[in-house]
Amino acid sequence: MWEKWLVLLLLASIIGSLIFTKCKPSFIFSAATLVAFMIGAVDLNGLAKNFTNSSLLTLVLLILASCALEKTRLISWISRHISKGKLGSVVSKLGLSTAFLSSFTNNTAVVVALIGAIKRNQSHAPSRLLIPLSYAAILGGTLTLIGTSTNLIINSFVVDAGLPSLSFFAPTCIGLAVLAGGVLVLIPLSYLLPTSDANEQDELPYFLEARVEKGSPLIGKSIAENNLRALRKLFLAEVIRDGLTLASVTPDLVLQEGDRLLFCGDVESVATLQEITGITLFGQHHLNGQSFIEVVVGQSASIRNKTLKSTQFRERFDAVVVAIRRGHERLEGGLGNVTLAAGDTLILVPGKGFHRARETHGKEFVLSNDLDSSAKLDSKKSTIVLLGFALAIGLSLMGLVPIIKALAAYIIVMLLMGAIGISELRRRFPLDIVVIVGSALSLAQLMMSSGLSAQMGDLFIYLFNGWGPMGALIATYLLTLVLTELITNNAAAALAFPIGYSMAMAYGIDPMPFIMAVLFGASASFISPYGYQTNLLVYSVGNYRMKDFIKVGVPMSLVYSTLVLMLIPYFFPF
Repeated sequence: MWEKWLVLLLLASIIGSLIFTKCKPSFIFSAATLVAFMIGAVDLNGLAKNFTNSSLLTLVLLILASCALEKTRLISWISRHISKGKLGSVVSKLGLSTAFLSSFTNNTAVVVALIGAIKRNQSHAPSRLLIPLSYAAILGGTLTLIGTSTNLIINSFVVDAGLPSLSFFAPTCIGLAVLAGGVLVLIPLSYLLPTSDANEQDELPYFLEARVEKGSPLIGKSIAENNLRALRKLFLAEVIRDGLTLASVTPDLVLQEGDRLLFCGDVESVATLQEITGITLFGQHHLNGQSFIEVVVGQSASIRNKTLKSTQFRERFDAVVVAIRRGHERLEGGLGNVTLAAGDTLILVPGKGFHRARETHGKEFVLSNDLDSSAKLDSKKSTIVLLGFALAIGLSLMGLVPIIKALAAYIIVMLLMGAIGISELRRRFPLDIVVIVGSALSLAQLMMSSGLSAQMGDLFIYLFNGWGPMGALIATYLLTLVLTELITNNAAAALAFPIGYSMAMAYGIDPMPFIMAVLFGASASFISPYGYQTNLLVYSVGNYRMKDFIKVGVPMSLVYSTLVLMLIPYFFPF
């Protein structure tokens, strides 16, 4: 009996802490699990089993695999095509492409990869596209078992309850219907979003250089015709032709082969220039998926008062400089001819030698930071990365290789070919998700073993007396939805699953409709920016207010919920 009260107290503490405190969910869940362990309600073997759960390991490997996928030319291709046309067509293309990507890799990783592309689009204010991006990723995550961390977590609960594992395409039929309805709703709703530019922040400009290639489609066209004046957060400052700086850079200036274009922009500008067909970024031949590093030239540096060319920077440090920043000062001349000064910030593409000698660069650089941005892979490596991932998923779908082994082999191959690095994997390791999921599994088991979930299920049945299984299904879905908006999707799944499962057992019916209610309810976070990680990602980047999410999220949630509750009994009868 005491176990029930303990679990109830822990659940109340978790929900209260998640709603009323600013503590990280991972800390709250781990603290609750530690209490349960210390008083003997959970044993060490059970904890170890939960933290090494196969679905959890699959989720971790998917997130790590996305490090390579984000650098492929596929993202660049999508960003070029989704930015053309009117807002409605852009939202529809963005919604469908984002949903497709999210169905086969973690949807949070997809949003991270596409935020930069949205910010760089030249046609529409990013604030009109970022919420649709997040919602489309949520919808896409419901298409397959691996589309979102929530689905994999729920599958962990399913297996732990002694039921067969969910199939890869278990939620697909409902997910496709919800995606179609969601995109149709998003098109008109996107016009209600603010047009504030997410890039209005006063950031310090970097100095970048690119060269017009032989046979470039830019040759013979003016700067205006090539849209080089309309680049977001990237200003064309100078054009150098035959070693001479042109007196003025007017919109009607016609570009020629070999012209060197000097830009002022931010770190994202490196990716923008890589996506423009027909120009070669300074140092382009050495860019192939590496993570960028930011360094500051020290006061006693031997490279002070010298140019990159004269110091033979690349040979000396095994690193290529792709951008330079000197406060708000606008630099002139080619990148290789800039005379370096103390305090200059350099964006580097490092080689292996740079990392090995990093500790010896103390006199040269007073600060050295790894940046989240990275160079794009070349076409050959991009193809290998995409085909490799498709092969890993395909082999697992055909039952030839377990998905954990396929993804592990894929990541090892990516490391060996240099598409990703150990430092990237270390930065992207989802420690918070591991802690939340492992702890949630332990607490869910405790809810079921103590009989608390059964009692809560009986309470819901009593409250919805006369409504039958359909009433219980609606109650399960709404409970999960409310918890998702209040305390995040993963936590909602952990708390709602035992209750939904217990109600199915109490009615003596197939638990699959209730499992699907929890699965779709845990992804139904459209009203609050805090309930789902993708919403949180775009919230700050898009300079949104709470009312923006409510304005678009309420009708979106109503359409989503109506479709889900109509279709679950059809595809998964009681």
